[in-house]
Amino acid sequence: MYRISENLALIQTVDFFTPIVDDPYRFGQIAAANALSDVYAMGGTPKTAMNLVAFPASTMDLSILRKIIEGGADKLQEAEVVLIGGHTIEDKEIKYGLSVTGVVHPDRVLAKKNLRPGDRLILTKPIGTGVINTAVKADMVSAHLAEEVSLLMAALNRDGARIMADFDVSACTDVTGFGLLGHLAEMVSGSGCSARINSARVPVIPGAEEFAAMGLIPAGAYNNWEFRKQMVIFDQAVPRMVKDLLFDPQTSGGLLISVCDSHCQDLAAALKGGGVASADVIGEIVDNRQEIISVV
Repeated sequence: MYRISENLALIQTVDFFTPIVDDPYRFGQIAAANALSDVYAMGGTPKTAMNLVAFPASTMDLSILRKIIEGGADKLQEAEVVLIGGHTIEDKEIKYGLSVTGVVHPDRVLAKKNLRPGDRLILTKPIGTGVINTAVKADMVSAHLAEEVSLLMAALNRDGARIMADFDVSACTDVTGFGLLGHLAEMVSGSGCSARINSARVPVIPGAEEFAAMGLIPAGAYNNWEFRKQMVIFDQAVPRMVKDLLFDPQTSGGLLISVCDSHCQDLAAALKGGGVASADVIGEIVDNRQEIISVV
């Protein structure tokens, strides 16, 4: 974030990755939604974007590249963001994403670490995309579920960001590659607070628990767990598959919002009424300077 004046600050972010789905158009949509999400999580409005592309032009049909770019452009149009350019290189592996510039009032910037004891935590999208996509690679997912998850990943966090702006929100982040607990750990670390998560309240994509129980866990989940295991305390009653899902790396996941207790239920209702159907209260911030996460 860069402050330009008393009333205006720039948010600049960049994100790109390799294909997460087979459909090049949908991949472009998902990559664009994912890149825009950081701006929404900071309370900003994305305004312009630039494409970042790596493509094996010598071995792959350029029609695939056109579909990827088209998917990204259509998602930017949905978000009312202007594509102003980009850069393409030749590479052995496809990669696509965006550099995004947004604006925000300096007094309205949402950071990750401004947690307050007594705040409640709201998650706006269900988790499990990493597990489902692992099952897709094993050819164990129905076409209907695969499409539903693709649409979920391509969904913008715009509505959630717009709605939360009317409430007393202290901190926010988007849930992506570090998984729900990994990103919550980022918020807790250095905040002087701890967090308590009710695992039964965390929204999960239908079918993800079954695939997790079968061991279809992406390697990233184990990496996330290993990195943050000293911060997380699980109740003995929490099943292993749930633990794995809480560290499951997400692609274009939802917003994790810390809101004051008195606004919590109103915000959750406003999110659901505003089309963010999976939004739910999943935990709370507690006055414990150990900076740990308890999961029950």
